[in-house]
Amino acid sequence: MNRKNLIAIACAFGVMAMTGAAFAAVPLYRLFCQVTGFDGTVKKAEKAPDTILDETVLIRFDTNVRGLPMVFKAEQISQRVRIGETGMAYFDVTNTSDHPIHATAAYNVVPERAGPYFQKLQCFCFEGQVIQPGATMKFPVQYFVAPEIATDREANGVREITLSYTFYPTKGFEEAPNAAAPTGAAG
Repeated sequence: MNRKNLIAIACAFGVMAMTGAAFAAVPLYRLFCQVTGFDGTVKKAEKAPDTILDETVLIRFDTNVRGLPMVFKAEQISQRVRIGETGMAYFDVTNTSDHPIHATAAYNVVPERAGPYFQKLQCFCFEGQVIQPGATMKFPVQYFVAPEIATDREANGVREITLSYTFYPTKGFEEAPNAAAPTGAAG
């Protein structure tokens, strides 16, 4: 085998490896962030805290779409909640194409130091969704900011948190039983 053939084979292998890594990126990112709490990843809580403080925090909502023919937006740009209080936000997704879209939403929180304290009770994130052509779906997020943020020196002064969602195209996921329901999915 000559040198040119070896280079061609190495390039083809490199392209295949990069393609595989691209498809594995979202699930691997989810697993890494959920295990480590890295990069402002929100924790899932079983119940809301018993303590609600008088201090408030402004929660801003950011929405993004990567490579999909859809409109994705928060019904409210922001909400002011008391620390420890349960908040509820709704997001609308509209498929602007003439074919079903298979998508998954990933999220993060900024500033990163607020990540351990911004906790969700219900979310549509990291679950495969099927949005039918022309359909609009509403997805809820129920959350709270843990009271411990008020006593953590690292998080001192955080009075504004941005929750950012990005929808990515997905294929080959197991459709959740309620993925096609117009009210969204819980996560």
